Amino acid sequence: MNVTFRQLRVFLEVAKLGSVTRAAEALHLTPPAVSMQLKEVETQVGLQLFDRTGRTLSLSTAGEYFVVHAKKLLGALRDAENAMGRFKRLEHGLLTVGMVSTAKYFVPRLLAQFRAEHPGIDVRLVVAGNREDLLARMHSGDVDLSVMGRPPRELAARSEAFAAHPLVFVAPPGHELLRLGHPPPDALAPYPFIVREQGSGTRNAMERFFEEHRFEPRITMEMGSNEAIKQAVMAGMGVSFLSLHTIGLEVHSGLLKVLDIVGTPVMRTWNVVHLAEKVLSPAAEAFRYYLIEQGSDFLQAHDTPLLGLPRRD
Repeated sequence: MNVTFRQLRVFLEVAKLGSVTRAAEALHLTPPAVSMQLKEVETQVGLQLFDRTGRTLSLSTAGEYFVVHAKKLLGALRDAENAMGRFKRLEHGLLTVGMVSTAKYFVPRLLAQFRAEHPGIDVRLVVAGNREDLLARMHSGDVDLSVMGRPPRELAARSEAFAAHPLVFVAPPGHELLRLGHPPPDALAPYPFIVREQGSGTRNAMERFFEEHRFEPRITMEMGSNEAIKQAVMAGMGVSFLSLHTIGLEVHSGLLKVLDIVGTPVMRTWNVVHLAEKVLSPAAEAFRYYLIEQGSDFLQAHDTPLLGLPRRD
């Protein structure tokens, strides 16, 4: 097949968006130019890669298989570009950082500091809907580096811990648990719990804590958003278990209180992760080192005042 990398990029964009028009807008091309590139790809492959219904395109069975190979080919090209960039010792280009939703509370600030030192690097942030989504994006090569809690076992990846990750129980101001000093976990028994969804790192850490203390919470709400949980707790609908890194603003403002439950904070770690087979670009390598060298001090400066604040009302 005599297919160009440009044609592969056009094919993948149409496959992702399902529309020639939208792909043309994303690629800054005209729709006829995109259609011509698609026709050339299908001619070279010798198969129909899309099923066409009006203006909507959906991948045929052959097209779904070809997507996998097209991504691998473009991934190999990116690795070659990154390897050559290492020889040039350049620090410019695009850096794509993926993260679980809890990390969005601090990664942008670290990236802003990083960019101040490396102004030639453009940054794209990808906030995954959940852990599985982030792993899928890593597997497909959509992100250069990922920031997450639990290192993935599902992928052959390199994981490096760069900072502590405290998780705590929170309640609204005036909650009666705040008057108990340093209560054990079973003091939580009478109160409704608002929790993250199954599969999230926060939910996993909470379940392990309760398993260790042989306690089963009374879960009344399950939400996929830290923001939604904080609003529910502030409204007096229950207590919750959240990352300390998600509640800084609310604790400083007096809208949420950290409960001083025995055994807390529950300490986990933040990890910077990339596929083991991936050759990092100079930009990605520089940010990886930046996280390892600066991330711990940055987050400790955030955490210490919060854990040092009075927890009683």
